[in-house]
Amino acid sequence: MSGEAEVDAASARWLDAREQAVWRGYMLMQVRLSAQLNRSLAAGCGLSDGDYAVLVSLSEAPGGRLRAFEVAKIIQWEKSRLSHQLTRMERRGLVERAECPSDARGAFIVITPGGSEAIRRAAPHHVDDVRRWFIDVLSEGQMDALSGIVDAVLSALGEPALPTGCTEAAGDVLGLDPSLEAEAEVC
Repeated sequence: MSGEAEVDAASARWLDAREQAVWRGYMLMQVRLSAQLNRSLAAGCGLSDGDYAVLVSLSEAPGGRLRAFEVAKIIQWEKSRLSHQLTRMERRGLVERAECPSDARGAFIVITPGGSEAIRRAAPHHVDDVRRWFIDVLSEGQMDALSGIVDAVLSALGEPALPTGCTEAAGDVLGLDPSLEAEAEVC
């Protein structure tokens, strides 16, 4: 455990029926929503959720390049999982490795033109799914409550709260010309 005292069954603060229902409901929602988003992304765009996470992190980085440890930190993955993912993506022409002049042992992970095109095509599809199965089913009050919940849980985990302006327009994140956003091809 991370510095906390050992908790045994006698001293555990067990969940009551309501707390248990909320916790299990949250877990079920999170698993099913992630699975639904992943299935739709794979069927509609040929990308896995891992492909999408890596491509988003690279597409938002200056020059479309990051060190592998930076990608791992952004998407919260272990080194070995990321390494296998990058190898698969490299074979498909979505990313490539480039030398890092300041560290001969390290390399940059760089989004390729094919990777840029894949994320450009997948983003509208993905955001439509996120809206359909998450955003649009919540009222404004529920969105406000969820925002507070996210901040409280992240704070308890020692993570910074998400900044209010973190939701840039998809065109800004992907480097799309705003006049072309409406014409962007959706896979």
